[in-house]
Amino acid sequence: MYTARQGKRAFAVAAVAAAVALPVGSSALAADPVPGSSAGGKAGPSAPAGYRITTELPERISVSNSTGATKLAAEVTNKGSAATGAIRLTVAGFQGLTVKNVAGCTKVPEARLPEGANSAYSCAIDSLASGKSRTFDVTAHFDLKKQGQICLPVTLGNTETLLWQQGPVNFGTRNPVSDAPDTPLMLNTVNVPAGSSTSTSAPSESASAAPEERLPETGTPSVLPLAGAAAGLLLLGGAGVWVTTRRSNRR
Repeated sequence: MYTARQGKRAFAVAAVAAAVALPVGSSALAADPVPGSSAGGKAGPSAPAGYRITTELPERISVSNSTGATKLAAEVTNKGSAATGAIRLTVAGFQGLTVKNVAGCTKVPEARLPEGANSAYSCAIDSLASGKSRTFDVTAHFDLKKQGQICLPVTLGNTETLLWQQGPVNFGTRNPVSDAPDTPLMLNTVNVPAGSSTSTSAPSESASAAPEERLPETGTPSVLPLAGAAAGLLLLGGAGVWVTTRRSNRR
């Protein structure tokens, strides 16, 4: 009798433990996805009909306060109804954000960097099926004493046809923590160094915002403000760099 009760009790305990362990275990194994954003992105003005390509960056990244090292994911998605065929994603850094490596991609030589960029990697994609995404792991360095921008243009194969461009868009913070191991940076936020007494407004997409406060836009190359980046980006065609933006000549 004692043995039977002991067996039932052991079974009950095991069942409860299993019920508790299963959800906890699955939660621990499945990492929560980092919220992403396609803010600052638009389709290219000459994108062929049927192409609906977008890119996405994490809304938040963490930067080591001691080394400036950071990692993020750059995602390209085909929202069109058919496969893309060959396309190319470029990941470029500006000002305080330097792209150190993009897994599976080719570094753009310094002499061929788009004007204003300090670094860039070119990522060839054979084809992307409808509804599918491709994610690239990006290793970067962020100088917390500067503003930092990133740009993700997507072109059709090795042509100059711009399908989509995100940025150059700011990655930064207005509330850095100087005594913490890292600083969280938010997409679309201008960086203000820790201890700085300067109050800098975050960029705004509102047309009423001052030009220097507006988010970088995309569209026709002749009207694309770079919001603090250099004069523009120039596509180098077969070399695997892209056409993106030129500062407007209008004042």
